[in-house]
Amino acid sequence: MDLNERNESMRDFFNRKAAECYDEVHAVFMRTKEMITENLPDGTKKVLDLGAGTGLELIYLFNRFADAQVFAADISENMLAELDKRDFANKVTKIVGDFFAVDLGKDYDAVISTSALHHFLKDDKKILFDRIYKALKPGGIFINSDKYANNPEEEAACLADYYKNKENRPHIDTPITVEAESELLKKAGFEIVDIIECDAEYYRLIKAKKA
Repeated sequence: MDLNERNESMRDFFNRKAAECYDEVHAVFMRTKEMITENLPDGTKKVLDLGAGTGLELIYLFNRFADAQVFAADISENMLAELDKRDFANKVTKIVGDFFAVDLGKDYDAVISTSALHHFLKDDKKILFDRIYKALKPGGIFINSDKYANNPEEEAACLADYYKNKENRPHIDTPITVEAESELLKKAGFEIVDIIECDAEYYRLIKAKKA
């Protein structure tokens, strides 16, 4: 299963099984989503949300930045249909499609993501982090609140599970360690600003800045 096939598999999974119950399942992650907004710089105006889904994290963002221009990217049209039910939906421009194929736009003050990028392998993240870097303004911020492996052994175990079951289980997490992700971000040109523990198990928030 290559990246395109995995993305289509994930699209099908979230369209069929996850969209309607996503908010209920992710209620335990609301604090991690709130922390994203807390770590955005004052004056943030233009934001790209990668894996925006139903827009849970945007509740906090619009509470702080009422006039923000937000672009919400997600591969699942059904997830974004749930976002359309939010009272701030008219402030959001939807980008439906694969992060690696769609035009993400440019000149963002911030790119944010939560609970999405642990679905990608290291080689995929190299490509994606380059795309994120190019989409940001100079000095722009990338904030990712996500699931990470606690150590290289856990990372290897998740990867082994993926290779063993990738054809019959569409939703398999492949988190890497915070250290590994930090190195990938640095190779893309980012400066690591902060790494913060979240209250959700296995979650960390990584804040990185474009030079």
